Amino acid sequence: MVALDVNDRWNNPCIEYVVGDITDVDAVRKACQGMDCVWHNAAAVGPFHPLDLYDKVNHLGTINVINACKEAGVPKIVMSSSPSTRFDGSDVDGLTEDEMPSLPMPSYLQAYAASKAAGEKACTDACCDELMTVAIAPHQVYGPRDNLFLPNLLEAGASGLLRVFSSARTGHGMNRVCFTHVDNYCHALIIGEQALYRDSPALGKFYIVTDGDTHPKKEGYAHFWKVLDHIMMEMGFPSLFAKFKLPDWLLMPVAYICQAITWITGKQLKLNPFNVRVLTMHRWFKIGAAERDLHFAPIVTFDNGIEDTCEWFREHWLKDYKLRNPQNSEHWFTGIAKQSQRKIDIQAESSRKVDRGEKSSSDSTELSAKQKKKNTPRKRTKSATRKKSKPSPKYRRSTTLVDNLRDTDFADGTKPALRPRSRRSRNRN
Repeated sequence: MVALDVNDRWNNPCIEYVVGDITDVDAVRKACQGMDCVWHNAAAVGPFHPLDLYDKVNHLGTINVINACKEAGVPKIVMSSSPSTRFDGSDVDGLTEDEMPSLPMPSYLQAYAASKAAGEKACTDACCDELMTVAIAPHQVYGPRDNLFLPNLLEAGASGLLRVFSSARTGHGMNRVCFTHVDNYCHALIIGEQALYRDSPALGKFYIVTDGDTHPKKEGYAHFWKVLDHIMMEMGFPSLFAKFKLPDWLLMPVAYICQAITWITGKQLKLNPFNVRVLTMHRWFKIGAAERDLHFAPIVTFDNGIEDTCEWFREHWLKDYKLRNPQNSEHWFTGIAKQSQRKIDIQAESSRKVDRGEKSSSDSTELSAKQKKKNTPRKRTKSATRKKSKPSPKYRRSTTLVDNLRDTDFADGTKPALRPRSRRSRNRN
């Protein structure tokens, strides 16, 4: 496996790393040469990036991937997409992919969603016999090493100022949301490649994958603020439900003021209209299509995933937070989590280098030099643990285009695994 990333801090002996930017046509072209499958996971994610970066990375970057694959004769692309590409502001209460709006939509809730939708449509439209594609979307990804979702909310909780965002429409803090553990996300991407073969029902399709019926509610969801409250208490913070709730009719005007302040000053504030909306709406999906066409089933249960996530954040995030903030003086309202800001800074600087005409990638001879040193090219599969599935030809090489959202350990087999029993029961419904 070869991984192209803007970050140079990775270290796994099973993977050859190439530093480069998805906005750099030459870097993407080199990474795709001789490959049999590309997993396109690179993205500018969340509402805090510079606005111009979204289209550069999520839309134009995807076009770079498609063109590079066509030039190199790569037969498969598995794209990581997002359900937010179908959000129109209304509640998503147990919908299937076919019941959601089709692309392109007239408008989107946020620039991330608009650019991601444009990239996804370009990828699925490119699907043909010579280049088979599929888009797979997790929702509310969580797990160890998360740099976006939990750190920002935990910092707000640590300050003691975070409150439940309440809307009468969704039961005053009882909005229904589905989650996807990072290992279930990776599992879906890997089996997505296995579903790309001639006349497959998955060709050119969009699928949502979540923790499914392992959620507290077997229909496939949990109550968002109850889950977050549980995680807060696992960190030793007071319960959110012991405090007064903030109504959306109050939050939304304040959020627009914060958005204006960010626009004028350039200082990122955690509160914005997009966050208020997504934190008060129903956001859960039925995953029957992925179960049917991809043979997807979670390999990590929701209970085990939350337990492992809490353990990791107690051991790593909480210790670090207390060391750099012993008086709890950091204000949750201004600025975003340092992990999130570091990710944004790395991506933005890399893109600026490309705009300036600087080489984004590491020495272009790095990959070939490694191969020459070994005398004969070593055959590689996409994961050290995966076996070949019958519909797929024998693969020699693959490329993964990634971002630095989290250090992901792939935990996957070739077919849906039996779901492990929860190690302990939790009341998180």
